[in-house]
Amino acid sequence: MSSQHFIPPVNFGMIEEDLYRSGQPNELNFPFLEKLGLKTIAWLAPEEPNQRFLDFIDDQEIQLHHLGVVSSVNAWDPITEEAVLEALDLILQPSNYPMMIMCNLGRHRTGTIVGCLRKLQRWNLTSIFEEYRRYAGPKVRLLNEQFIELFDTDLVRIPANKPGWL
Repeated sequence: MSSQHFIPPVNFGMIEEDLYRSGQPNELNFPFLEKLGLKTIAWLAPEEPNQRFLDFIDDQEIQLHHLGVVSSVNAWDPITEEAVLEALDLILQPSNYPMMIMCNLGRHRTGTIVGCLRKLQRWNLTSIFEEYRRYAGPKVRLLNEQFIELFDTDLVRIPANKPGWL
């Protein structure tokens, strides 16, 4: 009998029930991801995921939404408001669950989306920034924190069939 190891991807975390975040996984993480039974992935990086990961997504019949293409060309620029609204639109549809939000390292773009979601959930800014910094580590980007602080939640369309945690 062989024992299987379940290794989560870099910066993996549970945002809400059936809603997760992480950086781009590698082959070692695939058994772990299989256990989550993902239905949807929101990919926020400007470049395509690597081919092995794309093959995994295809094999698992996971729906991939590549939202990074609407973000800026400069990796240091914050994610665009358009990309955030598109991601929140996906997140607020329970039919997309179980779902994972990811970018290359699961720090900045993913952290900004989660921060804006927390603002929508009416978390206070101190708690939002603490969570952002926990995943960003020493690489905190003040522009992302400023984006979250100034994000206008009135722009978000709340569906009639919204998640129970909102």
